[in-house]
Amino acid sequence: MSGHSKWSTIKRKKGAADAKRSKLFSKLVKDITIAVKESGNDPDSNPRLRLAISLAKSASMPKDNILRAIKKGDDKDSANYTELTYEGYAPHGIAVFVECTTDNTQRTVSNVRAIFNKYSGSLGKNGSLSFIFDRKGIFSFPIENLDMDEIELEIIDAGAEDFEVEEGMATVTTALEDFGSMMKKLEELNIEPETAELQRIPNNTEILDVENSKKVLKMIDAFEEDDDVTNVFHNLEMTEELQAALEEE
Repeated sequence: MSGHSKWSTIKRKKGAADAKRSKLFSKLVKDITIAVKESGNDPDSNPRLRLAISLAKSASMPKDNILRAIKKGDDKDSANYTELTYEGYAPHGIAVFVECTTDNTQRTVSNVRAIFNKYSGSLGKNGSLSFIFDRKGIFSFPIENLDMDEIELEIIDAGAEDFEVEEGMATVTTALEDFGSMMKKLEELNIEPETAELQRIPNNTEILDVENSKKVLKMIDAFEEDDDVTNVFHNLEMTEELQAALEEE
């Protein structure tokens, strides 16, 4: 199977290399809190909470932190988080899709607009990039001690569009509507994913020279460093030349 897996693998590697522990924990706490506020504090009846807790455990978040996040979601007086998306362009026409979780919408939109302006980009209207990105489910899990021939058949039946194994990790891509069924199938197979998330996969990518690519990536890094930003997606092609240049830094 092939297709979007190269993109998702690159993003997984980059995320693993760049993510700061405190930023990751902050995102996971927000995920747990929102899940509790939406559908209650029982993981057995709340799939989103069950997934958030599973990912928190995979990230080695202390149990006390997880329990505090659940309690915070139960507290009617605690801050309500809002999930927002922003769409725009980096220099040279690179599409950028920013996902945020915030308790202060005014602060978030101000920060997002400021980053677009600082790096000579432009903030567009929501929906303006719908023709560029498809929302896909992306799952990754270690393959050690697994019968991959049998598992591949199972996950194809559950809706896998792409399936790739690289460096001891399996990466599975599904359509948006098959995210839940894939999560259920992995649970049935007793596979705990290292990542399980909805990503926005570009239908096509744009190639820039290394110098201009680095300028775009500085904008992406600025977004990722903002506390309200949970995910940033773009359609810049991560060429071998660009990756080699980044590794030299």
